[in-house]
Amino acid sequence: MSTAVAASDEFSHADCNDQLLEAAMLKSIRNALLGATLIGTAFASPAHAETTLNALFMAQAAYSEADVRAMTEAFTKANPDVKVNLEFVPYEGLHDKTVLAQGSGGGYDVVLFDVIWPAEYASNKVLVDVTDRVTDEMNKGILPGAWTTVEYDGKRYGMPWILDTKYLFYNKEILEKAGIKAPPKTWDELAEQAKTIKDKGLLQTPIAWSWSQAEAAICDYTTLVSAYGGKFLDGGKPAFTSGGGLEALNYMVTSYTSGLTNPNSKEFLEEDVRKVFQNGEAAFALNWTYMYNLANDPKESKVAGKVGVVPAPGVAGKSEVSAVNGSMGLGITATSKHPEEAWKYIVHMTSQETQNAYAKLSLPIWASSYEDPNVTKGQEELIAAAKLGLAAMYPRPTTPKYQELSTALQQAIQEALLGQASPEDALKTAAENSGL
Repeated sequence: MSTAVAASDEFSHADCNDQLLEAAMLKSIRNALLGATLIGTAFASPAHAETTLNALFMAQAAYSEADVRAMTEAFTKANPDVKVNLEFVPYEGLHDKTVLAQGSGGGYDVVLFDVIWPAEYASNKVLVDVTDRVTDEMNKGILPGAWTTVEYDGKRYGMPWILDTKYLFYNKEILEKAGIKAPPKTWDELAEQAKTIKDKGLLQTPIAWSWSQAEAAICDYTTLVSAYGGKFLDGGKPAFTSGGGLEALNYMVTSYTSGLTNPNSKEFLEEDVRKVFQNGEAAFALNWTYMYNLANDPKESKVAGKVGVVPAPGVAGKSEVSAVNGSMGLGITATSKHPEEAWKYIVHMTSQETQNAYAKLSLPIWASSYEDPNVTKGQEELIAAAKLGLAAMYPRPTTPKYQELSTALQQAIQEALLGQASPEDALKTAAENSGL
């Protein structure tokens, strides 16, 4: 190879190497610039971190689990940056789950609570005071009685959500066969009609109650206490051992021992009562709002189309109707790390739009909802009963020691029903064990 050719090849190789080096440098610069751009973009437009709320609900009565999930899905669709984990427990587990979660440093952001718990929850700082969050629109639009669900000592600890009382449900067909023209207006008439049905052989035990040793029995007892004009407390001390409190328990025991009441009532919760009534095995049953549409559903019930409902009866000379306040609210826990999002979720769940859309198992808290045909259609009979029942709702005692009092009364009711103690002695023991 000539010197010229060798020199030319050497130049050619050197030139090629320089070009490769330059290309590599340009690529490196481009990558560095691209990385810087991406970092700058990330800092300029941070991705929204998803907020997760944990919410605790009840797996019985009022709104169904499917309803709660559908309501929540509508909320998360409108608020894609918020995720809501739902947990459902039986009513009997609701209180303890809430309290134990607080002791362990939280766990729930939103909890469903019974009307009987604000005193305890406020005293023990379980729920956040939301008085200042309540708007004028809420104050004006929500039924006044509904607010008592979430109030204690002049403050509000959530939003009312379930507006409920117990009604007397009856089987129209059985009453007609017995020659009974109208449902009872007093508790004595209920016993008389039940005896007629029993004597005619239509049903062996015509009445079903939820008298299990649980809060359900206290709700039935409270309904009767309201009818007899009794009271639980006087000056913060037990007052149920005489007067209407004693008459109420006497009525329960007489109904049970007479054979008019299904003997299994002493173990029944509300769902058991619903199933017995829907199977046509009871002419009368005391239960919450939710039973009306389920018992009238042909897919659910053997007595669909035969279900009647009226306010719980009264007592001649004392009351026209009787009712227990069984309402419930939604509150923000004191340990929630996301109180703003939790409140936004509660506002959605309790809004008039949401409540009107799901008014078949729980009636709305909003006054004007009862003028909406979409709410009233198909349940006119229930709403007629609700207008009287909701106005007469009687509270279970407001005390931070409610749990102890309720437990003592549950025991008293069971002992009296089973004949282990007279109603008088059972209630005296309950008063001694109430912690008051």
